Amino acid sequence: MGSDSEPRLRVIWTDPVTGRKGYAVIDRMVNGLAGGGTRMRSGVTLDEVERLARTMSYKNGAFNLPGGGAKGGVDIDPHDPQARGMLSRYVRAMRPLYRSGWGTAEDLGVTQELLTEVFAEQGVGLTVQAMLDRSGDAQAAGRRVVQGLAINVEGIGLADCIGGYGVAEAAAACAEYKGWTLSGMRAVIQGFGTMGGSSARYLARLGVKVVGVVDVNGAIFNPGGLDVERMLESRSALGEVDRSTLRRDDKLGLRDSWLDIDADILVPAAIGDVLTAGNAGKVKARMVVEAANIPTTDDAAQRLYERGVVVIPDYVANGGANAWWWWTLLGVIQPDADQSFKQVSRVMRETVGRMLELADAQGIPPRQAADELSMRNLDRLAADLGEDASEKDLKPVAT
Repeated sequence: MGSDSEPRLRVIWTDPVTGRKGYAVIDRMVNGLAGGGTRMRSGVTLDEVERLARTMSYKNGAFNLPGGGAKGGVDIDPHDPQARGMLSRYVRAMRPLYRSGWGTAEDLGVTQELLTEVFAEQGVGLTVQAMLDRSGDAQAAGRRVVQGLAINVEGIGLADCIGGYGVAEAAAACAEYKGWTLSGMRAVIQGFGTMGGSSARYLARLGVKVVGVVDVNGAIFNPGGLDVERMLESRSALGEVDRSTLRRDDKLGLRDSWLDIDADILVPAAIGDVLTAGNAGKVKARMVVEAANIPTTDDAAQRLYERGVVVIPDYVANGGANAWWWWTLLGVIQPDADQSFKQVSRVMRETVGRMLELADAQGIPPRQAADELSMRNLDRLAADLGEDASEKDLKPVAT
């Protein structure tokens, strides 16, 4: 299945209460399954959701996960008082898709806790019910997922921090491959929600100095390093840092000033298309680790590649959270934080290493190398399991 092929299904939904739109796209299926999160932001478009669904196919392929890609989007500001009601109605409308193969999870503007609550009140089951039903033992798989979701790691749910841990491990893998010393590098994190906050935490624990953080209210920077844990403690559910808790030498700037901060590592961890042809020349970092989905336009990616900036593509860098869901569900790992971190570290470092090796061998950008490896894996899985649902239950897949 080529990168220019049509998605399997596009859905446009109109909310009967607000008149606003919701979208769902199934990019492709493997054994009748497709996985991908549901986001909520004002201005989300069908094209955006479609691009994200294609990215999810690549993400599953990158980590040898037995499912195609999908995505959902709800066009409303998550701060809007009507947001929760609209999300609930969207979930009710999408029940046929969930029951026929789409497993979803948190994404931009939607916490896993909120999505789990809404699915329960709509009687859909768990957000990954489609995968549970294909697991061979839905009850056992469901117990593992529920137990995994209940794990708290230093004040943050495991499901909410494992993705950012993977981002940090992707940065470490890149530095190791390039022969760079990660400890002492400076990082700027654009976005401080689920992915951005945990990326900052685990980068700091690898010795990286987080010198800049950007949330919806602006930039916070300190050349000497920010107190990441202190900022996490004051963070709202939607990733806004309480400015009253900052230290005296922490500085404030405009939200668009994040590229002006000197850094070795840039982590876009919020919305898409923030790195463009117009601002790619301002990137000072030697490494861009894409914690957000599709944060770099194609033109920007090409310019960065020509300048020698290594871009770890989104579906690889942020793929730890998605892989954790699958591994827990399939019993590859048990619902245990230590096992989860070790598995993400091992597979992320191997995946990034293979991608960079192929990129150098063929003289192509890392994303092109990752695309090639991912589709090779997904095509093999589809050939083995079929695209539509078969009699085969899902089994743990070697990684």
